[in-house]
Amino acid sequence: MKDYKKHFVVPAPPEDIYKALTNPATIQLWTGEPAEMSDVAGSEFSLWSESITGMNLEFENDKKIVQEWYFGEQEEASIVTIILHPSKKGTDAELRHTNIPDEAYDDIVEGWNDAYFGALVDFYS
Repeated sequence: MKDYKKHFVVPAPPEDIYKALTNPATIQLWTGEPAEMSDVAGSEFSLWSESITGMNLEFENDKKIVQEWYFGEQEEASIVTIILHPSKKGTDAELRHTNIPDEAYDDIVEGWNDAYFGALVDFYS
């Protein structure tokens, strides 16, 4: 199991980024794929044709998103925490992803950098 932490700067205000991460219609705009998502704690979500699935654990409007990502029969929960801070350039998104299975780590890191936050940065640039 590995953890991953990184800061991303996205050129849009935190409320826009929060919506882009929690509103299914907005998610579809920047991913190009249908999404199942809400900002209700305890709801399940599905992104990129179910290549990412999990449960929404906690939300703080325009500031924080906490999710559990599912990886098969894994014993320890893999937790994603995204904290949004306003910055001069838009939003500083602080990502922490814990308990990533070793065999999935490289794909997950690449996904965060390219498909997830990379796509968000491109969308708002």
